[in-house]
Amino acid sequence: GLLVGTLDVVLDSSARVAPYRILYQAPDSLVYWTIACGCSRKEITEHWEWLEQNLLQTLSIFENENDINTFVRGKIQGIIAEYNKINGIKEDDDTEKFKEAIVKFHKLFGMPEEEKLVNYYSCSYWKGKVPRQGWVYLSINHLCFYSFLMGREAKLVIRWVDITQLEKNATLLFPDMIKVSTRSSEHFFSVFLNISETFKLMEQLANIAMRQLLDNEGFEQDRSLPKLKKKSPKKVSALKRDLDARAKSERYRALFRLPKDEKLDGHTDCTLWTPFNKMHILGQMFVSTNYICFTSKEENLCSLIIPLREVTIVEKADSSSVLPSPLSISTKNRMTFLFANLKDRDFLVQRISDFLQQTTSKIYLERNISGSYISSDDSESEGERQFNLNDNGIPTATQALMTMYRRRSPEEFNPKLAKEFLKEQAWKIHFAEYGQGVCMYRTEKTRDLVLKGIPESMRGELWLLFSGAINEMATHPGYYEDLVERSMGKYNLATEEIERDLHRSLPEHPAFQNEMGIAALRRVLTAYAFRNPSIGYCQAMNIVTSVLLLYAKEEEAFWLLVALCERMLPDYYNTRVVGALVDQGVFEELARDYIPQLYDCMQDLGVISTISLSWFLTLFLSVMPFESAVVVVDCFFCEGIKVIFQLALAVLEANVDKLLNCKDDGEAMTVLGRYLDSVTNKDSTLPPIPHLHSLLSDDVEPYPEVDIFRLIRSSYEKFGSIRADLIEQMRFKQRLKVIQTLEDTTKRNVVRTIVTETSFTIDELEELYALFKAEHLTSCYWGGSSAALERHDPSLPYLEQYRIDLEQFKGMFRLLFPWACGAHSDTLAARLFRLLDENGDLLINFREFVWGLSAACHGDLTEKLKLLYKMHVLPVTPLVPCENGKQSINLRFLHGLSPASLRNLLTTGKKSSQENRNYLRMWSQENKSKAKNTKDLPKLNQGQFIELCKTMYNMFSEDPNEQDLYHATAAVTSLLLEIGEVGK
Repeated sequence: GLLVGTLDVVLDSSARVAPYRILYQAPDSLVYWTIACGCSRKEITEHWEWLEQNLLQTLSIFENENDINTFVRGKIQGIIAEYNKINGIKEDDDTEKFKEAIVKFHKLFGMPEEEKLVNYYSCSYWKGKVPRQGWVYLSINHLCFYSFLMGREAKLVIRWVDITQLEKNATLLFPDMIKVSTRSSEHFFSVFLNISETFKLMEQLANIAMRQLLDNEGFEQDRSLPKLKKKSPKKVSALKRDLDARAKSERYRALFRLPKDEKLDGHTDCTLWTPFNKMHILGQMFVSTNYICFTSKEENLCSLIIPLREVTIVEKADSSSVLPSPLSISTKNRMTFLFANLKDRDFLVQRISDFLQQTTSKIYLERNISGSYISSDDSESEGERQFNLNDNGIPTATQALMTMYRRRSPEEFNPKLAKEFLKEQAWKIHFAEYGQGVCMYRTEKTRDLVLKGIPESMRGELWLLFSGAINEMATHPGYYEDLVERSMGKYNLATEEIERDLHRSLPEHPAFQNEMGIAALRRVLTAYAFRNPSIGYCQAMNIVTSVLLLYAKEEEAFWLLVALCERMLPDYYNTRVVGALVDQGVFEELARDYIPQLYDCMQDLGVISTISLSWFLTLFLSVMPFESAVVVVDCFFCEGIKVIFQLALAVLEANVDKLLNCKDDGEAMTVLGRYLDSVTNKDSTLPPIPHLHSLLSDDVEPYPEVDIFRLIRSSYEKFGSIRADLIEQMRFKQRLKVIQTLEDTTKRNVVRTIVTETSFTIDELEELYALFKAEHLTSCYWGGSSAALERHDPSLPYLEQYRIDLEQFKGMFRLLFPWACGAHSDTLAARLFRLLDENGDLLINFREFVWGLSAACHGDLTEKLKLLYKMHVLPVTPLVPCENGKQSINLRFLHGLSPASLRNLLTTGKKSSQENRNYLRMWSQENKSKAKNTKDLPKLNQGQFIELCKTMYNMFSEDPNEQDLYHATAAVTSLLLEIGEVGK
């Protein structure tokens, strides 16, 4: 024990035990308990006296050792609990050991209180060829390492936003090693006790940082955590539990396609009775606020989603040897699900009934969603418009556009129609056996039916079901109509772009050759742009939405678009199409693994980047004949993004020989374009719609036809092993790369724009930009005086995306400006900030900052004096918005002035705010023209002159080499002031 203790102290220099402790040990036991500890002898004596008075006398009444042990431990725990209760300390928040680690972390790395530690792990950090044993601390914004060994200290701090690569490597020497790369260096960590947990947490924190760069959202801790179970590991912080819960919820939502705000409450092993094959399937049940879900242990065997809004009865059935602790759940559409082998059945039933109560108390209008399942009847007369076009209501299409434009063939019997009819029958039989609607059993057979193509009449219904859009639609009745009403007649950048693209969306389809289809498309896209301004509208959304409108009603199409943009294709449609770029990287990796013979050739031609964007963004709709591409969309809604990757790989593989002979990217694109044009759907009952590519390449001999169903089947046979979780891992790696590349591009653009206007070199500007951005991001995580969200707007030009406020500017002024001078620095910084803040929004951007720094560092004497002069023409400190919205001027310094000058200054104060604006405008023009004429500068009044002189004193007073200048300034100032008074 002694040796271990000593080792601990050597390895962890700050493992300091409290110097005084009272220990409790039973005579026959080797274990002792710490009852009290103190930092001084006086403190520990007080504890001892309390024990003597309150505890020791009582012990004599007990007869055996066990009773004494139980009493003492119970009493001490009771006191601690009572103390915590009185002082409002939550029992399950952070443990003592973790609190020590937090204090140590803040002290070692000089982090502010706001920087939250998530967890810490023992590991080795390789500095050169020498490993340093110590602790790695993972906080929300930083990865830090500290070791103190044999009198040598090693310290490392890396911001998550600077990490460009994070990977788990295995070398011969170390089977487990984590490599962390930034733009300038690489760091290696090894000898972790639990490397997979550490790496997962690192990935998660780096991901949060990337989101911050992308959306500029700070991290918000989730306070509504599931309660800590007694057996949870004690070292885990509340924040680590929060992040673990987030990760589990994300996986759960992705697995069952649930809405973005659904939180997993817990999961448990169980069996589910499946009536279609009369078996008990082993799997896991998941319970969250609004859903009960099940998935089988064996992949794709069976999964189930039961929304609590559909549940009518939850009851415990009688246990038997065949069916231990069963639970039956009945739903509105008369289905009953039987779960068994539940470990903690009573607790589970209690949780479900709690959630059920919450669900019923959220009274929403019970919409009959089953209405959307019934496909429109063919007997309906064509002329009858399914539109509500009266003036008072909002016109929305209450029917899928396809039903209005389906041209029926005149002949009675058509082999294609017969095949379509057989498909419909197959689905109806499937529904009869496996259930219909949200609660159907989803099995391998469901997927096989989808791969054979969904019948035209059922497409809308099944897309809603597989994408999970049906859940959001059911829980938000009236939401879409409300959005349409609010967004009608509003104009912004998004609506302009939408108008421009409306007539380019499936122009070859009759549904979009008239105003009815166009109007429905306009409403859906505009409503979405209003729902999600961060995406607004992105090209390619119009093509996807027009296809959704063909098969689903207008409101359904809107919710399908929501599911696509926000869940199934994350970040695809934002301004920088980050999600599609990430998946392009993933596709390149998959191509390297699965078609290595083609990979190098494709890299040389640069084809992958060109093709994947259009293929992924429009789900092949823009590159394949319409009736074939729709089958791809069927599979995508059912299986997710892996289908698109599989299909893209299958297309490349089918053209390997031709692509290897291509000389340039244009030739490769032609080969792939012609191949995709020839993909046909022989089952389609639609009249053939001419496809754009085929119209352009009629003179070349036609490519042999490729059957879409055969292509999809072969993609599953050859590349079906690609798993969703593997794609997520690859996406993480690529996301770091893509976002950091975009950040570098932004930096280069900013520097290129600004380099001609200043005297700084490109390298200096890049370093300044990095510092400026770091200052901006710091305010995102530790909060400045203004919300970070207000100051970062990705839609602004690059130069104005990052901005800092006064407090941050003061810090940078002290660090960088040659005029920083002790105690007076802040006042001077405030003056300069006011001068640079041209538009008066109390924030300055990078260009304004560089202009000020450049004048102070590189300007000639006249320029510097002019800058100093201008700083004093404006009010003393920056204008701060008051309650009534007008601006107030801080006139602290006036107490030393004569009454006459005070009167003079107050009158200038009234008109100053407008004048300041004029000065700032005038000077900004002058900066652009680089004019150096000093005549048009306004005159200083006496108060402003005194302030200017004060600044000069303060600049020189603390500098021992400038004492002569300091005295000279003082003398000249006094003389000038006397002359001024005489002049009056």
